Amino acid sequence: MTDAPILPEREIEKARHPLAEAWEMFRRNHAAVAALIVLALIVLAAIFGPWIYPTDPFEMVWAPFSPPGADGFLLGTDYLGRDLMAALIHGARVSIVIGVAAALMSVLIGVTIGALAGFYRGWVEELLMRVTEFFQVLPTLLFSMVIVALFGASLPMITFAIGIVSWTAVARITRSEFLRIRQLEYVMASRASGTGNRKLMFSVILPNALPPIIVQAALMVGSAILFEAGLSFLGLTDPNVVSWGQVIGSNRQYILDASFTVTIPGVAIFVTVLAISLVGDGLNDALNPKLRQR
Repeated sequence: MTDAPILPEREIEKARHPLAEAWEMFRRNHAAVAALIVLALIVLAAIFGPWIYPTDPFEMVWAPFSPPGADGFLLGTDYLGRDLMAALIHGARVSIVIGVAAALMSVLIGVTIGALAGFYRGWVEELLMRVTEFFQVLPTLLFSMVIVALFGASLPMITFAIGIVSWTAVARITRSEFLRIRQLEYVMASRASGTGNRKLMFSVILPNALPPIIVQAALMVGSAILFEAGLSFLGLTDPNVVSWGQVIGSNRQYILDASFTVTIPGVAIFVTVLAISLVGDGLNDALNPKLRQR
């Protein structure tokens, strides 16, 4: 009886499933793993926090500007005597939902335009890239302010305003990936076998172009949260909905008298965006095949 051949360790690593290999690479990035844990805790607090800490964020519960820890209020109260802890918990849900929804909208627009431009090329690429350049040179904050001012400061409109000005980076990444992949042998073989253009785009090329798009989408969630905070700071937000940006915007006049009312939600935004950025960096390392081969 002959012994089975023993594969070298490198060959065993190559034979592993790509997702398992990507997770192993991501797990080696300790900063990304720590950021993922922090981000998971923030999401869990946003989902279950209102049941664990059922205080109404709009209810005036104590004297205004009570400092953190005073009178049993862990994070203090704002200028109307509302509990900042309740505002932080309820605001997490709104800020994260706006960030994710705006990022998904940007990815949908960017992938569609980038895929069409990179696949068809010619006049289609020329037209779509001119549209992309037009949106790219627009002052994004000013453009989103105009949209919100014209159509109202509701959450769907704020999400739309953020998403409609943030898709250009995804479009350019998608276009470059489509231009690269469409020339590869397996794509040309699929085309020669009679595969239609739609199936080539979305079933053959797009799955292989996803890694950099996923990384960019993760980073865009953090950018959208910052964007919403900027609009809220300028007063362009729904006053009937609590978000981290809305808490900062409503207390901005008292930043010198009670800085904690602005600092606490600001720290929450900073930690969340930093965690998203570190997770995005870890995804970039894990999904990049050149880095996995090192």
